[in-house]
Amino acid sequence: MSRVMAALLLLALVPVGALVQERSREPVYRIEVDLVLLNVAVTDRGGHYVRGLRPNDFRIFEDGIPQKLAVFSEGGGRPESLAEAGRELPKLLSGSSVFILFDTSNFIYRGFVHAQDAIAEFLRGIDPQDSVALYSFSRNLLRACPLTADRRQALLGLRQLVAGDDTSLYNALLLTLQDAAKAPGRKVVVVFSNGPDNASMVSPEAVREVAETEGIPIYVISTQDLEKDQITSIAFRRLTARTGGRSYNARNWRNESEAFRSIREDLDNMYLLSYYPAPNANLGWRRISVELAGENMSRYRMRTRSGYRPRVRLE
Repeated sequence: MSRVMAALLLLALVPVGALVQERSREPVYRIEVDLVLLNVAVTDRGGHYVRGLRPNDFRIFEDGIPQKLAVFSEGGGRPESLAEAGRELPKLLSGSSVFILFDTSNFIYRGFVHAQDAIAEFLRGIDPQDSVALYSFSRNLLRACPLTADRRQALLGLRQLVAGDDTSLYNALLLTLQDAAKAPGRKVVVVFSNGPDNASMVSPEAVREVAETEGIPIYVISTQDLEKDQITSIAFRRLTARTGGRSYNARNWRNESEAFRSIREDLDNMYLLSYYPAPNANLGWRRISVELAGENMSRYRMRTRSGYRPRVRLE
């Protein structure tokens, strides 16, 4: 019997219904979204932080769909559970996990000691409830101090750093975000850099999308004259604005200290809002908007991440 005849005979033995069923099967996508965390800064028109707001003062929308708050806290305080009875919440601790990413490339040689002093001052001044991790980068990432509540360990790691080699900022930032995503509760990444990046394999857009999806605000302190480097300036602004962080241009050691004080103040005054997403068929980018309820709330301004992309699993 020829191979063609054998194949035709085998095909004839297969039930027609099975062939039709196999052809009609379509891929099934399962959306995996856990608790969505939002770090929200509320300020008045003068830039002063607004304290004392309560959960019912906030309204959250995802693609225009109203959401119910599940967790609320103010200024790094103990999270307050608002979830429905019987719904288990992940472990959310008071305080924040602060990941500091320090540029130790060739570009940072000038003013390296002043930069270390500014970071040391920041480490000593952040809330005792916060945990800190200190990473440095040039061509490669160095985890000088893993996430810890021990400030002495972080300071020791800081003083042992040396500068040198090319700059892979976005590579290092991506790795830092992946580490930060594993920490429970609120987390932020603070980047101290003199840029520009000249050795990364990933783009700032790819890094920004990871930060938005994971809900991790990025703060960037740059000692470079960003007016002379528009590409880096735009990248920093997008990274920080879209994730709910802030960007600072610190041309001297005084500006560096002021920037770190501003970040510390931001952390001390942010609200943590969390929710389980209501049913939403959107497999792509989901836009988040936060509003304040009440007639007098329109005079306040809010800063948080703009959205996220849910994890989609093909079945």
